[in-house]
Amino acid sequence: MAQYAILIYAKAQVEEAEVIPGAREAHDRHFEDMVESGALVTAFALQPAADTATSIRGDVVTDGPFVDAKEVIAGFAIIEAPDLDAALEIARANPATQQGGGVEVRPVEGGFIADRPAAA
Repeated sequence: MAQYAILIYAKAQVEEAEVIPGAREAHDRHFEDMVESGALVTAFALQPAADTATSIRGDVVTDGPFVDAKEVIAGFAIIEAPDLDAALEIARANPATQQGGGVEVRPVEGGFIADRPAAA
């Protein structure tokens, strides 16, 4: 089965008045749906880029995301799906698509997961 990366985009800056009630819970439900369906390989939420990103280009290190944009990558997931249409259907259910953000779906060309000993 093919693997697809779902890049989850959100507004770079969200004012308190723009916070959608139940947004986090909607993302949690979507995550659980992907786990239960067996599609989810891995997923990560990222801390807000404006507060925590550090970018490197050549020898220059700067605070903030790599590009100045209205939207930033808020997280990503790797899923398994039989084809692109199935991957798009899973991605379309991501709450970001209804909360002022969006998603991008891209086939995974390759990857690596380190084999680490279990924490004691």
